[in-house]
Amino acid sequence: MSHWYPHEFAAHICRQLKTEVPERPREDCPGCAILSVLISTCYQASLMREEERQVRFRLIFRDPERFPSGQDPPDGLHRMVFLEPRPCTEDELRRLSPAISFDRAMIGVNLNADGELQIWGVVHSGPRWMQAIHGGTQLINPVPDSLIVFVTGPGRISVSVGPTMIAGLRGGQVVSMAREVFAASWLREMFATHRDELWDLHQDARQKSGDIWPPIDPEFPVILGQNLLRRVISLMRSYRHGGTLLIIPSERTDELKQANPYLNIKYPFLTDIGRRRIFPHIVGIMNEFARVASRSQRECRPLGWDEYLALSDPVLTRMDETLFELAHFVADLSLVDGAVVLNRRFEVLGFGAEISGGLENVTQLHVALDIEGETRQPEAVKGRGTRHRSAYRLCNALHDALAIVISQDGQVLFVHWHDGAVTCWDQVATSLLDF
Repeated sequence: MSHWYPHEFAAHICRQLKTEVPERPREDCPGCAILSVLISTCYQASLMREEERQVRFRLIFRDPERFPSGQDPPDGLHRMVFLEPRPCTEDELRRLSPAISFDRAMIGVNLNADGELQIWGVVHSGPRWMQAIHGGTQLINPVPDSLIVFVTGPGRISVSVGPTMIAGLRGGQVVSMAREVFAASWLREMFATHRDELWDLHQDARQKSGDIWPPIDPEFPVILGQNLLRRVISLMRSYRHGGTLLIIPSERTDELKQANPYLNIKYPFLTDIGRRRIFPHIVGIMNEFARVASRSQRECRPLGWDEYLALSDPVLTRMDETLFELAHFVADLSLVDGAVVLNRRFEVLGFGAEISGGLENVTQLHVALDIEGETRQPEAVKGRGTRHRSAYRLCNALHDALAIVISQDGQVLFVHWHDGAVTCWDQVATSLLDF
């Protein structure tokens, strides 16, 4: 396996910029030669430590005068300009990184009169930009369409233009949102029946309300469900413990909670309203969203995710917080050895599940090279860990199951029986921070 280096990654970014954001303002993105120096400098800084602290920072390439003055977080970006610019070197980035919090600020960089990179100051953004990662009902302060470099760990760099992620470098390999498994049609089809069920429950509530609710985009519950799953996975990654989520067809719930040849759930939950909490809560958010929007919405166009984020309503905010807490609850269950088992209605069946060692071993799996699994590469499983091999055995025996395996190092694999073989997808990013 060949590895990418900063200059090669910079050349890849330049090529992507021409296709991903061809209409970008020229002053917001450096030329390829400057970009290569910038990425190489950030890469070297990522390998350093500042008083035993890991170097993490966000860097934005934009002239300070192009930021509107008199703005502050959470609604705007507050820029602070140094009296004298500093050279943009790995040592300066290392020294600045503890003071310029990754979550709340960016290092401002531009070119000096000689065409060299310099650090001109700090852009205070506040943490609300992370709403785009976790979802929520607060307005997100806009990030300008400038080039932003994220350094999240040793050798881990990603590049965006504004909120549009271009690519990332992780473990010497380039990753991009083109490998976003959540967009795969096979995964959407897996949850199609329950998506329709959510929609029917919402339509029923709409008719019983006695009010005129504006229409909701049919994609809204899909995005809401995806965000829930993203939150669970992102939290599990952050624990650095590793774990497995098993998602089974709802109609097999009773079968797999009892003695069966596939798995044994050490801590099963009682079948009651507590276990079923997530699904009706999603319906409740849909209903409340339409009800709240009816106060001001006068157009007939369907309401989607952007409108949901823009609403500032205390009831919706509380409901969104509840959904986040439910995601925390599921993720925390993974800290016990064994798999967390859910069905496709997001009912938590139990945790500490052990996949049967009596299932047929899988000696070869197929690694998907695209999100639909149309192009796959066979690979021996000898080098894979115990957690992964058990997931392969289950999906080989239970073709309608989905296993999501999170490694201690943060790798996320989706495992499913696909087109006649056990197939895995490397879900390189559940959010921008995962690049």
